[in-house]
Amino acid sequence: MAKIDKDQIPVQALLIPKTILYTGKFLNWISPFLASRFGARLFLTPFKYPRPEREKTMADRSKKENVRIDKINREVVIYSYGDSEKKILLVHGWSGSGTQLSMIADSLLQQGYSTISFDAPAHGEAPGKRSNMLHFVETIYQLEKTYGPFIGAIGHSLGGMSLLRATKFGLPIQKLVIIGTANSITKITQDFAKNLQLGQKTAKLMKEFFDSHYGEDLDNYSGAVSAEGIKIPTLIVHDKQDVDVHYSSAIEINDKLENGTLILTEKLGHRKILGNQKVIDQIVEFIVVS
Repeated sequence: MAKIDKDQIPVQALLIPKTILYTGKFLNWISPFLASRFGARLFLTPFKYPRPEREKTMADRSKKENVRIDKINREVVIYSYGDSEKKILLVHGWSGSGTQLSMIADSLLQQGYSTISFDAPAHGEAPGKRSNMLHFVETIYQLEKTYGPFIGAIGHSLGGMSLLRATKFGLPIQKLVIIGTANSITKITQDFAKNLQLGQKTAKLMKEFFDSHYGEDLDNYSGAVSAEGIKIPTLIVHDKQDVDVHYSSAIEINDKLENGTLILTEKLGHRKILGNQKVIDQIVEFIVVS
């Protein structure tokens, strides 16, 4: 039997337990409305997993502290890695942690930079069960005030989308890097419903529920919407075989940026791209070169 390449399976499809899949399918058959509420709860619940071996050096050598984010009244874990005053903010993706970009952090350290990163609410070692993009954005704003200023910021997936939003509304950085970042909130919802084996009617009801709950059309937080008006140099890195976020998102975001540079890779997927040395070298060069 051929070995399954996990990078060709969306991470949600890998991590969602079969019992939850069966429950969702049953609810979808009974009532798309009930299935949408079930799906919405899962959508806001990140998965936790053991820290990979490659991230343990950063975890062990960082100064860690728990910090409450005032605007959302939630606690995060901060990682201060290195002692340089030239600081880069790192923002992990959904179900990630503050050490997810450790290999990029190590390369930045070698170039004389330090990094600040965090476990978002309900991620990594941070307490809680549920989180959302607004938590990421408010954490970014507070960290800039208390740990900044940051020369630049690097975000993966939802971390990239959060940084686009924060930068559009005043995060004072000089350079931005986003990796494997999605564009449309509606598309994210549809993909999640698909991975949960729910119908598109259920996906539509989920999106309507979120819009009602948060009091606005969440597509306002989409990557390309946030990209409009961002003037700083921005590097967009995305793999053509990313099964979690289609690379068309990168093209759509780049089209809206005033000063964007797009790098499309091959056969690295959504997660391996973070550990590819060629990609890391390109990111570090972008940050370092004036």
